[in-house]
Amino acid sequence: MAKAARVLAALKRDGWIERRRVGSHRVLVNGDRQRIWAYHDGADLGGPAMARVAKDYGYTLAELRRL
Repeated sequence: MAKAARVLAALKRDGWIERRRVGSHRVLVNGDRQRIWAYHDGADLGGPAMARVAKDYGYTLAELRRL
């Protein structure tokens, strides 16, 4: 399981930029794509959550794990 903070940091390294934040909800943008990140930093992202994040952000699960 990966912590949400590590996955978020990997997304930011790959070009996603945090546009704004309200509590634990963050709006991330990459080019013309915009997504909402709604995980607390310390939350464990198991298999189903990682698969959902990968799909939402345009990655395969293997690509997201390599980031």
